[in-house]
Amino acid sequence: MEGSPVGATAMRALLDGYWYDAVSGLLEQSLTHPDTPDPASTPDLAHARHLAMTARRVLDLDAEDFGLLASAFATAWAGRLTASSFPAEARSPSRGALGSLVPLYELMLEVLDVRDARREPLQVVVTAHLIGEYLPQLAWESTLGHAGDPLRLAETVGGSRWGTEDPACPHSSALRSTAKRALHACSGDEAGYTAYLDRFHSRQGDALAVCAVNSATVGPGERPDVGDWCPAPCAFVTRLPLEHRRDLDARVRLAKLYVESPVVALRHHAPVGHFFGVPSTAEISEAWLRTWEKLSTPWHDGANPLLLGTGGSEAAAGEALPGMAALVSAVAGRPLGPGRLLRDIGDDVGRALAAAEDEVVV
Repeated sequence: MEGSPVGATAMRALLDGYWYDAVSGLLEQSLTHPDTPDPASTPDLAHARHLAMTARRVLDLDAEDFGLLASAFATAWAGRLTASSFPAEARSPSRGALGSLVPLYELMLEVLDVRDARREPLQVVVTAHLIGEYLPQLAWESTLGHAGDPLRLAETVGGSRWGTEDPACPHSSALRSTAKRALHACSGDEAGYTAYLDRFHSRQGDALAVCAVNSATVGPGERPDVGDWCPAPCAFVTRLPLEHRRDLDARVRLAKLYVESPVVALRHHAPVGHFFGVPSTAEISEAWLRTWEKLSTPWHDGANPLLLGTGGSEAAAGEALPGMAALVSAVAGRPLGPGRLLRDIGDDVGRALAAAEDEVVV
């Protein structure tokens, strides 16, 4: 098509390869090309550009802006994108990833595979690291009824040692500060709430993990050591049935094993500067094999969730890191897999481009 820097066949190939950034850039050039009519007279082409720009930003996993991006579209995937976002306002009725991390994890699993399909090893490592950020909260979600939402957290932990200076609480000073902030994050101004999300919310999962791994639930040596634990758990933990606590403990331990795994460590060891630090595909594969061996080792009490069939321990076809969806499923206590949000946006780009063929000659 005249007026476009790329033909329809090449554009389809870019969409099939998930190169939404390239598509948005090429459509931007097309819409500013001297031979292209005014964008107001080519709404489908302009719509395709908007969709491609949105897909590019979703691929970057900047969940803070997902709600704003979704508000521009009246589609089924826009609702899923909103559900994957962290609400911009402290007391927003739509709680997004504070209410449930499931949509965000489905998106992260999809992004992981897309980054692999685009042959972007550094971004595979970055996404694998992000998957670990909220795994303890994902493990706690079925118990809390939400994903560590600071607006509702006091319903569970209120009246306990959580966020206090009680010396019986094993939380470090950093975790005490995080725990206290989590209780008040939604009761102050928006700046304080935003600062909490930016600096403390992922650390809230570490605090919850210490509460889940305690001496009243699992004895020494039964399961792998994952660091800090609680010798005298609060009532909000001990009032749960023992079977429930043991299940929660197992899923939290599995999450912590992943957070401390070789594949996540790759991100910490890859600052990427002075031409060095980008991990190769072979290095990622080797780190993932060591990670999987660590995650799938049987526990003394036979309670490793990854081996008990929650979501299965088999790798799904085409996974960038085979078994990652099974791991996330085991931590969540429910089957999870890659979503289709990015692919659905890409399909809408393709449909808008097809409609635009009747508007302009590209």
